[in-house]
Amino acid sequence: MARRRTGSVLSEDPDEARRQILTAAEVVFERYGVAKTTMDDIAKEANVSRPTVYRYFGDRDSLITALIEVRARAMFTRARTFLRKRETFAEQVVDGLIYLVNIGRKDPVVRLIVSPEHMDLATALVGSSGLAARLTEEMWAPVLQEARARGEVREDRTDTEICQWIALVELILVGRMDFGSDSDPDHRRMLTKFLLPGIVTPAAAARAGI
Repeated sequence: MARRRTGSVLSEDPDEARRQILTAAEVVFERYGVAKTTMDDIAKEANVSRPTVYRYFGDRDSLITALIEVRARAMFTRARTFLRKRETFAEQVVDGLIYLVNIGRKDPVVRLIVSPEHMDLATALVGSSGLAARLTEEMWAPVLQEARARGEVREDRTDTEICQWIALVELILVGRMDFGSDSDPDHRRMLTKFLLPGIVTPAAAARAGI
């Protein structure tokens, strides 16, 4: 497939210029796949030189990481609205995790990165770098604070520890192609039985039926 160039013009505003480059990256990732996309492809799509792309993003991994952050944060407000419709923190954790996994797997960029053929890339960019844990803490911090105020979170677990645990489970589930619909009772039982006890208080666990 021939690489093609668009007629876009890069903004003089640095933040907007970064957004334009990331938008170009999304296009070529979906067109060629993550593994086959080069920085030159992204530069051509953005109608700039390759050194210009490197001026805004030090390397390819930095660009992909920035794109993951943008896509993740776009989901946060919607996800928190969904979580706050649940009465207890236990419900928020189980239902929220399933919700985030489902919308994450439907996101074209996330799906490309966490597909089986790109798991090494996902591990390096999202897992080993701590990006997944940082984004998870950003997403869950307000919800955790509210749950702690209600006495539903274990006092011997820090927010960082809880978010690391949630991030690990989320990464595993996003990458599993056999993880089905959000209505599958087996998934809820698994998360309720194995994830919640390390996070919620015994009283909250009892209310959740653990």
